[in-house]
Amino acid sequence: MRLPLSLASVAALLFGAALPAWAWEDYEQGENVPIITVPAAPPSPERLPIFGLMADVGVPDGLIGSLAIRPWSWVRLCGGGGTNSISSGWRAGITFLPFAAGPSASFEYGSYQDGNANPLAKKIIGSGFDGSPLLERVGYQYMNIHLGLDFGSRRAVFFIHGGLTVIRGHIHNVDAAISESTSHDPSVAGTTEVVVPQEPTVKAVGSSVKLGLIVYIW
Repeated sequence: MRLPLSLASVAALLFGAALPAWAWEDYEQGENVPIITVPAAPPSPERLPIFGLMADVGVPDGLIGSLAIRPWSWVRLCGGGGTNSISSGWRAGITFLPFAAGPSASFEYGSYQDGNANPLAKKIIGSGFDGSPLLERVGYQYMNIHLGLDFGSRRAVFFIHGGLTVIRGHIHNVDAAISESTSHDPSVAGTTEVVVPQEPTVKAVGSSVKLGLIVYIW
């Protein structure tokens, strides 16, 4: 009578037939049994958080709060709003970090709407300052080209950036400022009228710097 053989029985018979006699004796005694080990796959690196909150302060940026997005370790996008103590504004930019931390290069563009700068000027100059029509509407657009250092690359990043800033704005109320200055001169008071048909545009290039902190949350 024939008995059916299971796959395990067939494998055992083939394995036993392939072994020499001395190895078969060791196998039966449980000694020197060959062990096959399979190396485990290396663990995959943990993903860097992508979204974070950023706050920085500087000139001419003012105080800015932004959303930071890091799609790759070597690039960071940001956009947000803040104040320069005169009016509210916004800023957007991109930062390149070739080593994920350390040296960085940033390009940013921002804008502040017109605001009255007389209260700020009075705080800086003192109570003797009576105000100026030229400071009643102060606003500007600016572009930063910065190099810097970023410390940290995972959950918290502290940075210091500095470089060049191009500022562009309009000077308002020029005719009112001239009329106010001539009104104090009796020789020309009431005889001179100044009209400025078009507001002058001012463009300046200067140095700038800012400090900031980023906390990545997800």
